[in-house]
Amino acid sequence: MQKEFDSEAAEAARGWGTQDLRHLTPELFANVGMPNIVYVREVLAGEIAGEIGSEIDLPADTKLYAVHAANGQRMAVLDNRDTAFAGARQYDLEPVSVH
Repeated sequence: MQKEFDSEAAEAARGWGTQDLRHLTPELFANVGMPNIVYVREVLAGEIAGEIGSEIDLPADTKLYAVHAANGQRMAVLDNRDTAFAGARQYDLEPVSVH
């Protein structure tokens, strides 16, 4: 299955010209950059409180930094942007910032 995805993604992304991008399926587009690129985004504790339940007890306006895979799946939440970037790099991932 992984080999099939890799060959499909490689074929679809070959050259990255306009024609190539027009033929990407939504599934392939969602996985562009996987598994090496992650993005770091600021979130408020209140935004994710329902997802993590009572694991943390922080004021809703506390700034946190979520690390997401290229397809949007949240991988980690940290309390410091620099730590989020360093943690990603520690696992040989290339972090990028989004707003």
